[in-house]
Amino acid sequence: MTSRIQTQPPFFIGVDVGGTTIKVGVVDDNGRSLSKCVVPTEAKQPPEIGVANLERCVRDAVQQSGLTMDDMHSVGLATPGTMDIAAGMLLTPGNLPTWHGFPIRQHVANQLQKPTVLQNDANAAAFGEFWVGTAHDAPSAVMWTLGTGVGCGIIIHDVVIEGQHSHGGESGHMIVQMDGGRRNVDGRHGTLEAYCSATALVKRCREAIEAGADSSLRATLDAGQEITAKLIADAAEAGDELADRLVMDTARILGVATVSIMHTINPSMILIGGAMTFGRHDNIIGRRFLQRVKDEIHTRAFPIPAAKTRIDYASLGGDAGYIGAAGCARQRFTGKTPSGATAEQHAYPC
Repeated sequence: MTSRIQTQPPFFIGVDVGGTTIKVGVVDDNGRSLSKCVVPTEAKQPPEIGVANLERCVRDAVQQSGLTMDDMHSVGLATPGTMDIAAGMLLTPGNLPTWHGFPIRQHVANQLQKPTVLQNDANAAAFGEFWVGTAHDAPSAVMWTLGTGVGCGIIIHDVVIEGQHSHGGESGHMIVQMDGGRRNVDGRHGTLEAYCSATALVKRCREAIEAGADSSLRATLDAGQEITAKLIADAAEAGDELADRLVMDTARILGVATVSIMHTINPSMILIGGAMTFGRHDNIIGRRFLQRVKDEIHTRAFPIPAAKTRIDYASLGGDAGYIGAAGCARQRFTGKTPSGATAEQHAYPC
């Protein structure tokens, strides 16, 4: 717990709802996380159960921080899937099967009796990195989140690019293979997510082994155990040729998609975050993965953005979502932005 003397009010509640867990943190005006609570989402239960879990976690996090609910200014709520941000409603959150059409913002606001803003989870994570993470000094940034799926958040001059229908930044669904191609979990063919998610990496590895490819991971399958992205990364680090080829091919395809983003938006920074970052700079596979992305960019992008766009890993890890959600509440309800400009100066404050 952070001492209250060190903290800077006002204080915000950030919530990151995932398919497995709900993360809640109390965040101060400088973007410092004062406390954190994690509870099960219970995604197969009615959404009201999840909101009840969320409320208990909020009150636990507030208590841990040494503050009270009266000290909390507002709430930022980050959730996965498609949504109507203005209406505060989830549309088709794929890994929350019972939450379709759920007016989550109003439920949370009613339970906590605080002003509440809804944001897409990838957007929130990108905003957290833009506020106090790797991109804190960048005027614009795009962040890939690699995990079960592929998310993307776009921030330009303090503004989360939500789009006209709250679908801005859904670049994990960009088409990278026109003629058929692999299919992602929602049935769409040829999407980036079908090639660069942890789910896709595991599926490609299993298919290759079952087709006869030589790999140390065959023993895992033969033992009836699950292959994971972490096991594939470890095998690649140990010299497994199949694992190494699949990880580097994932980086290659992500690099191609990143070039499309760069040529469309021309951001000052591109970040890679999420659960599948291969140890980032602390691991040789993480370093090689990032370099492979950069190599693809330098091969395919226009020379100036290829040379000047910063490409790096995100730094907030699993806390980015709730910190960014808190930052969105801060911006929405106080007008304070990461850069210090007022929200009124922007056309679309988050």
